[in-house]
Amino acid sequence: MKKNIFKSTFATFILLTMFISTGLFAQKTSLFNGKNLDGWKIYGTEKWYVENGEMICESGPDEEYGYLATEKLYKDFELTLEFYLLANGNSGVFFRSTIDGTKITGWQAEVEPKGTESGGIYESYGRGWLIKPDKSKANAQKNNAWNKMKVRVVGDKVTTWINGTEMITLTDEKIGKGNGSIALQIHSGGGIKVKWRNLEIEEL
Repeated sequence: MKKNIFKSTFATFILLTMFISTGLFAQKTSLFNGKNLDGWKIYGTEKWYVENGEMICESGPDEEYGYLATEKLYKDFELTLEFYLLANGNSGVFFRSTIDGTKITGWQAEVEPKGTESGGIYESYGRGWLIKPDKSKANAQKNNAWNKMKVRVVGDKVTTWINGTEMITLTDEKIGKGNGSIALQIHSGGGIKVKWRNLEIEEL
C-alpha cells in the first residue's frame, strides 16, 4: 500500500515538474484595466487617454515623440494586444526599454500602416532597423480594422506575429542583455492616432 502511494506521489511530482518547466502554469496578466492608465507612466507631452474601454494615443500640439510605458519591468514574456490605426502615422511597441525624457533605449516592434514594416524590429538611438518583414507578408495586416499583434521575447530571441502570421524571428545578443519596460509610442511629426485594447502579458 505504501509503495503504491509513493509511486502515485512521485508520478504527481513528475507531472507538476513538467507543467512548470513547459510554462503550462503560466498565466496571462492584463496590462490595461479598461478604465484608466494605472500601472503606466506617460513620457512627453503627447496625448494618452482612455475612452470607451480603449486606450488611445494621439499627437498633441508639440507633435513630438511620446511614450506610455509600464511601471513594471519585463524580461522574458509573450505579449498580445490589438491595435487600430486611425491615421497613417507611425507607432510601435517597445520592449526591454528605458526612457529618459522622450529619449528611449530599447527595441521596437513596429506598428505602421498596412503594407509597410509592421512587426519588424527597430533599435532606437542605436543600430536602427535590425529586421523587416518579408514583403510577401504585407497583407497580414488589415486596413480600418483591429489587428492582433503578438510579441514573444525569450533570451536573445524575438518573434512577432500579426493576425496569426509570423512576421519576423530574430536572434540578437544585444537584445538578450536588455531589460526594461514595455512602451507604446507616438512618433514625432503629428497626425497620429491609435487605439489599443486587450493588452495581455504572460511572463516566461
